[in-house]
Amino acid sequence: MRAALWLLALFGVAVAVALFAGNNQGTVTLFWPPYRVDLSLNAILVLLLGSFAVLYAALRGTAALLELPHRARRWRLQQKERAMHASLLDAMSQLLAGRFLRARKAAESAITQESDLSQTAPVPHGRQLRTLAHIVAAEGSHALQDRTTREAHLQKALDSIPPNAPISEQELREGAQLRAARWSLDERDANMALDRMATLSAGAARRTLALRARLKASRMAHLPHEALDTARLLGKHRAFSPAAAESIVRGLAIEVINDAHDPAQLQQAWMSLDPNERAMPELAVHAAQRLSQLDGDASQVRHWLLPVWEILTNPDQSLSDHQALKLIHVLQNNLGGIDAAWLARVESAQQANPRDARLMYLSAVACLHLELWGKAQQLFTQAAPRLADKQLRASAWRFLAELAEQRHDTTAAADAWKQAAIAAL
Repeated sequence: MRAALWLLALFGVAVAVALFAGNNQGTVTLFWPPYRVDLSLNAILVLLLGSFAVLYAALRGTAALLELPHRARRWRLQQKERAMHASLLDAMSQLLAGRFLRARKAAESAITQESDLSQTAPVPHGRQLRTLAHIVAAEGSHALQDRTTREAHLQKALDSIPPNAPISEQELREGAQLRAARWSLDERDANMALDRMATLSAGAARRTLALRARLKASRMAHLPHEALDTARLLGKHRAFSPAAAESIVRGLAIEVINDAHDPAQLQQAWMSLDPNERAMPELAVHAAQRLSQLDGDASQVRHWLLPVWEILTNPDQSLSDHQALKLIHVLQNNLGGIDAAWLARVESAQQANPRDARLMYLSAVACLHLELWGKAQQLFTQAAPRLADKQLRASAWRFLAELAEQRHDTTAAADAWKQAAIAAL
């Protein structure tokens, strides 16, 4: 379409010139005493146009001739800049290919070329390129286990970008700091990794990559509280699947509980957990078991186990066999001084599930603590042969043996002790 319009315009100009020049009778007379020169107006116009074209061509040629040194200088700089970029690309390619020594040499070549260029004509993105080349060289040195060279390149990369640099350059600096933290983790130096991540800005420290590194470093440094806080943030950022996040948080919460060495510390650790974490049956049972091991208050143990007990006795909810069995083990060791409310809970659960030998055993232990010997013996006798867990079955037979000894029934006691020994095998 554009070509057609140009063609029409050309035809229009040709027609206009033909109309003007074809019937133009004008003349131009030049007096140069004693001469007189008569020229047609058309000839004068052609001469003027030709003179303008020749003058314009001469000026353009002169300008191009004078521009040749500058163009040659720009061409040389462009070739050097291309060689610098080619060296950096080669360094990154060699690094990805696992040829670390060649990657480091290519990165150092790019750094040298950038330094030479900056003395002649500074490259607009020279700082980013120099920093990236230092990072690649440091990465190659890390793979070669050359720590001295790695730290030297890392420091030069950090020094290349001042604190007041633009955001794009600051992000490259943060990337160098994150890489340095990963190198420390590779060397199992968790404290150094945490120190390097402490220098990150608040925004960079909350990125998923930084949080993952912090989680690994905290676990490596045996800092369960910091690791748990980091795992919570990663869960909120959806860095893990919901099931994986719950499993990680549960494991770290168990480490926090195990890190307590007296009931007061354990109480503080338990209250530091989120409500949804305290509602996890595994954590509640483990915390109660840990409190029992630290000679904590039995009523406090039962209080922590109450939500799990309600899940066990709720028909609409269920516990795994392992969790239910662990709950029974912890409860049986903390029924001393049992109150009427807990006794009612145990008896109601046993009556609602008369075929559950574990609840029957627990009810028998509660009766034993309340010195209801006859009822305890009856429940132990019914539960002992039906208990699937070896430890509970052996314990039930031991209780029966002790009750028989209290009645001075040596035959029944001997038989019970025998059954307890068999169950313990």
